[in-house]
This record gives sequence, structure tokens and C-alpha cells, in this order.
Amino acid sequence: MAAKAKPRPLALFFRALADPTRLRLLNLVADKEICVCYFVEILAMSQPKISRHLAYLRRAGIVAARRQGRWMHYRLAVPADAAAHAILKETLLHVRRMPEMKRELEKLETSCCRPNFSELTRQAPQPLVFPISAK
Repeated sequence: MAAKAKPRPLALFFRALADPTRLRLLNLVADKEICVCYFVEILAMSQPKISRHLAYLRRAGIVAARRQGRWMHYRLAVPADAAAHAILKETLLHVRRMPEMKRELEKLETSCCRPNFSELTRQAPQPLVFPISAK
């Protein structure tokens, strides 16, 4: 988890974790900075839907964004609240054990290196890795 986020209401944090799509997004950004186009391809959802969920996670202080030209990259953010940080870490450990989440991570790992993954991601920058052990 990268930079410390400013304090957020704990209720917003829990609502952010209560959605299956947002958990899928967090699973993918747990140790990488990822361009939105990869989320669209891997989760097979529309870009506006993915962006709405990412905006919710940003408001909750769980992800941070960075623009690089026309590409938006998202990464995990450390909640300022120590309890929220511990809950997020435990949630991610649990989510990573789920078979469907493992499949999506495998799809991310193999897709980023495939030359013809999709037209959308062909020119996208490769995800940046943030080792989970450093969190």
C-alpha cells in the first residue's frame, strides 16, 4: 500500500468493501498499479461502471489514482485509520483465497504480457508492481 490517505468516515469504508465488484477491483490492485483498461478487459464490464466503482473506492480512501496521458492508473492506498488499515489487509488476504479471485489475478498476470490481449490495452502502459510484503 502506497501513500497514507486522509481520514475518512468508517461507514464509507465499510460500504466500499460491501460491494462484490469493488472487492474484485481491490483484488487486482492489491500489489499493482493498474490502468482502467485492464479492469475493463479482465472483469468484462463497461468502462463507466468500472470508473464509478473506482471513484467510490477513491472517496473511501482505499485507492489512489494517477493520470499518465490518456491513461488512468489506480493503486491501493493505505487508510489513515489503523483499524481500517488492518481490516483492509485482512479482507485482501481473504479475497485472495477465493477461486474466482485467483482466476482474475491469473488472467491479469497472463494478459498484461500477451501482445494481442485486446485493442483497448494494446497501447496501455504495463501495470507497476508494488510487492504485497511491503504493506
